Amino acid sequence: MNIVVCIKQVPDTTDIKIDPVTNTLIREGVESIINPFDLYAIEEAVRIKEKVNELNEKSPNQQPLGEYQAKVTAITMGPPQAETALREAVSLGVDNIILLSDRKFAGADTWATSLTLAAAIKKLGNVDLIFFGQQAIDGDTAQVGPGVAAHLDIEQICFVSKIIEIENNKIVLERLMEDGYDTLETETPLAVSVVKEINTPRLPSLRGKKNAKTVEMKIWKADDLLLDEKNIGLNGSPTQVVKIFSPQLQKEGEKYEVSPDEATEIIYRRLKEIGR
Repeated sequence: MNIVVCIKQVPDTTDIKIDPVTNTLIREGVESIINPFDLYAIEEAVRIKEKVNELNEKSPNQQPLGEYQAKVTAITMGPPQAETALREAVSLGVDNIILLSDRKFAGADTWATSLTLAAAIKKLGNVDLIFFGQQAIDGDTAQVGPGVAAHLDIEQICFVSKIIEIENNKIVLERLMEDGYDTLETETPLAVSVVKEINTPRLPSLRGKKNAKTVEMKIWKADDLLLDEKNIGLNGSPTQVVKIFSPQLQKEGEKYEVSPDEATEIIYRRLKEIGR
């Protein structure tokens, strides 16, 4: 079973800088962390890998969850410093890491980012499950997971809160909804975006930290993915940020010292005056 987890290195929320020319985040030289939602995706991918391998070792003839050893590959798109996030993922149980780093990728919106990640997954080949965090804290769009699934033309399920069962290419899972939960059954290959209710991410292990220092990291550029420069990065992004600014906090209010009965009348009258 081949599992991919797509992660993103995001600026620490206390240290965000914006390029005034391109209106995009400046990532070079900025203190960054793994997107917090992606930690849940990493954890779930590693748990499935461990379960698959454990069951295959106990029942080598039956192999109920797959025909070969499971492994997890983490992929991220970003500048060279994103290597830090990938190696941290190894310390959490990921086996292989791939960095998509090329100046041509810079300034990509969610469509161009999804296209690039999908091209990398196609290059890997024979991927069964693709995990994403619910959303990234620097954009909050929650569009990349579904976008990758669309580019790969595979099934996708968002807001997954529990993986109930995996057997061969069948998977049963639970999806968080506003009014409760849905239980769904589908087949792999499948793209899954998880919510934080799905698990509790582990801390890095000593063995994982050692592996993180020595594991080979692949670096793929646009040419490696056979991508047209017109479809990636800022050039290939159909959405453009026209203006970005920090909103000004304005506090307005009216104070009345009246009885409860009078308060109802005053509120009704004021709402009517302002057209609410």
